Amino acid sequence: MSIATRPRVVVADDSALMRRIVSNLLTRGGVEVVGTAKDGDEALAVCDRERPDAMTLDLAMPGMGGIEVLRTLRGRGADLPVVVVSAFSPSQGARAVDALAEGAFELVPKPTGSGDVSAFEQNLLGKIQLAVRNGRPSRASTRVSAGVRGAVGAVQGAGGANGRAGARPARRGVSRALLIATSTGGPRALATVVPGLPSPLGLGTMIVQHMPAGFTASLAARLDRASALNVREARGGESWDPTVALVAPGGRHLRLGPGGGAMLSDEDAIGGLRPRADLLIEDAAAKWGDRLTLVVLTGMGNDGLLGAREVKRRGGRVLVEAEQTCTVYGMPRAVAEAGLADEVVPIGEMAGAIAAEVA
Repeated sequence: MSIATRPRVVVADDSALMRRIVSNLLTRGGVEVVGTAKDGDEALAVCDRERPDAMTLDLAMPGMGGIEVLRTLRGRGADLPVVVVSAFSPSQGARAVDALAEGAFELVPKPTGSGDVSAFEQNLLGKIQLAVRNGRPSRASTRVSAGVRGAVGAVQGAGGANGRAGARPARRGVSRALLIATSTGGPRALATVVPGLPSPLGLGTMIVQHMPAGFTASLAARLDRASALNVREARGGESWDPTVALVAPGGRHLRLGPGGGAMLSDEDAIGGLRPRADLLIEDAAAKWGDRLTLVVLTGMGNDGLLGAREVKRRGGRVLVEAEQTCTVYGMPRAVAEAGLADEVVPIGEMAGAIAAEVA
């Protein structure tokens, strides 16, 4: 889709009122609504016919619901960006996390009152525009940014054989602490990486995933069921444990206390983010020095860049997800194009790369 072309979107919701509300606000925002659907079967049929740039999708629909639609699209290998527009609350966090893990691009809660409509409109338009801009159909799967291409060339020129970009090899036989930072597309990326990691793993693992308060406990529980590591939402006071991966709770910063253990903070959001990965990364770099490995996965923005600078300053290692497998190549791009990435790794190879690094 060219930049000048209006995004073409399908709206799927079992409520005729909600279909009208979403369609009207998207149209006002410069989006062309090319079809609507009242259930999952109809949504798939309309998408097959119209070949839209994106779709908005309710999860609670009669017959084939939203989760089944996402699984069907995934099973077909479809790259259609889907923004889920549904009723959510912290008590329904598991359903939201399931949607993200099944390939949803982003989540937008339905408005709960008339006062929420303006914020809902801005949120939805922003997510649709981002989804269309970052949808894989608009990018060649093998495209590599100039900064990463230069790093790959340097490694290959130095005799690198594995095709991954890297500034220097890891020191083998040295146990390391692991930090993972991610945002948009992160639940799906984590669902690929974390279950592939062994337990025990290095000195311990901590994860920052940008999510609203109330949803990260469900993310941790989902990862825990599929993983050898014990994955838990951090509550504060935990020590680093090679058998445990701690997930920063949505709505709070995860920091390290004076003794190096987990500490939760209600400091102000930074750049609109709480948790902010940079804070934890800088704390961990100060504690672990050259025994820290930072992994930056898919996500919008540049959270992790300042932290990566500190990791490198103290001799640690930095791995970033390759552009071709990112949902949004923002956070990894910022680190890679700053020349801070030791390796640039596709998501399917990341668990193996981490295991080799962290020991």
